[in-house]
Amino acid sequence: MNKTIPAANVDNLSTWVKYKSSHCDSCRGTCCSLPVEVRFSDLVRMGVVDEFEAGEPAKRLAKRLMKEGVVGLFNHKSEIYTLSRYANDDCIYLDQKTRLCTIYLERPDTCRNHPKVGPKPGFCAYQPK
Repeated sequence: MNKTIPAANVDNLSTWVKYKSSHCDSCRGTCCSLPVEVRFSDLVRMGVVDEFEAGEPAKRLAKRLMKEGVVGLFNHKSEIYTLSRYANDDCIYLDQKTRLCTIYLERPDTCRNHPKVGPKPGFCAYQPK
């Protein structure tokens, strides 16, 4: 018997389902519609800055990345950048047709550690394709 898993609402944590790695194979990449917070080391891994820019003031770097459309927000106290998103809230690195990450091997730690970290650890906003 094939049990159908209901679709979760990304904005309603009570609809999220217990995470199973097999969900990723048939999901629309709903986790990629959540804000993605990154640190400088993530930006280096992603290839949008290089390690030599570590000496540059974070505020100036954030301003440049915002102008380039990579970063949408910057918290100067914590020095955490939030990646830009499309109007539908998808991460700019999520392919709109395939629903797969275009920088998967270089993805930020936030994405690497999901769903161990996030709004509801151990659960995901699974939405079948």
